[in-house]
Amino acid sequence: MPEMPEVQGLTDFLGERAVGRTISRATVSAISALKTYDPPITALQNAEITASTRLGKFVVLSCAGDLHLAFHLAKAGWLRWYETVPTTLIRPGKSPIALRVALDDGSGFDLTEAGTKKSLAVYVVRDPQDVPGIARLGPDPLDPSFTLDVFAGLLEGRRTQIKGLLRDQSVIAGIGNAYSDEILHAARMSPYANAGKLNAEEIERLFAAMQATLRDAVAEASGKPPADLKDAKRRGMQVHARRGETCPVCGDTVRSVFFADRSLEYCPTCQTGGKPLADRRLSRLLK
Repeated sequence: MPEMPEVQGLTDFLGERAVGRTISRATVSAISALKTYDPPITALQNAEITASTRLGKFVVLSCAGDLHLAFHLAKAGWLRWYETVPTTLIRPGKSPIALRVALDDGSGFDLTEAGTKKSLAVYVVRDPQDVPGIARLGPDPLDPSFTLDVFAGLLEGRRTQIKGLLRDQSVIAGIGNAYSDEILHAARMSPYANAGKLNAEEIERLFAAMQATLRDAVAEASGKPPADLKDAKRRGMQVHARRGETCPVCGDTVRSVFFADRSLEYCPTCQTGGKPLADRRLSRLLK
C-alpha cells in the first residue's frame, strides 16, 4: 500500500506536472471506484488544476470553481503518468484502469488497481472534508505542530498495541503497515508494546524514530516520477517485507507474524529481547 512518503512523492510530482493545466477529460472505467455523484465527474472537464496536496494517504487535486478531485490508492492502486495519454478505448472490467485524466497539453494519468479486491477510491467534492476518510484523519506526524508533547498526549490512556495505533489513521495520518514496521524497528520496540504504558524515554525514542524514518523516506521519494517510487520504497526498508533476511543493525534474522490480510516484520534481537513473537493475533511472547 502506498503510504505517506510515496503519496507525498506523487503529490509533489503532480504539483510540478499537473498544476496550472486544465482537465480536458476525466473518464471513470471502474464505477465502483467513484464514491461521489454530486458534483458529477463531468464537472471536472475544463477545470484548471490549482493545487496538489496530500492529506494522510489521500492525494487532493484542487481545481478552480471550488472543485476537488481526491483519491486514495488503497492496497493495490497506483498512478501511471503519460506524457501523451493513450487514445485507445478503455473497456470497463477488462482493464486495471479505474480513472483516466487527460490534460490540455496532451499529458495525463491513469489510476490503476491490481488484483480482484477493489478498494481504490475516487471522490469529486466541493470541500476535501466532505470525504469521510479525510474528515476522520488524525494529525500529520510531519506537521510542525506535531510535537513530542502532542504525540505523548495521543498515547496517554491508550490500551492498544503500538503497531495498531501507528496504523490508525484517526490517531496519526499517513502511516501504514510498512512504515510502522520500520519505525518500530528504528525505535527498538516490540510491535506488541502497550501504547498507554510506554515510559517517557520510550515515547521520546519512538517519536524520534518516527520523525527520522518518515523524513528520510519523504526525502528519498522527492523528485522521483511515479514509476520509480515503488522501487525506492523497497530499497529503503530495513525489516518490512524482508522476512528471512539479515537485520542490517544486529545480524539476526528478520521474522514475520501473519494475519488474515497482512503481516508484520520485526527483528527479535533489536525489538523483543531475542524472543520470537507469537504468530497470528496472540499478544504474548512464546516461552
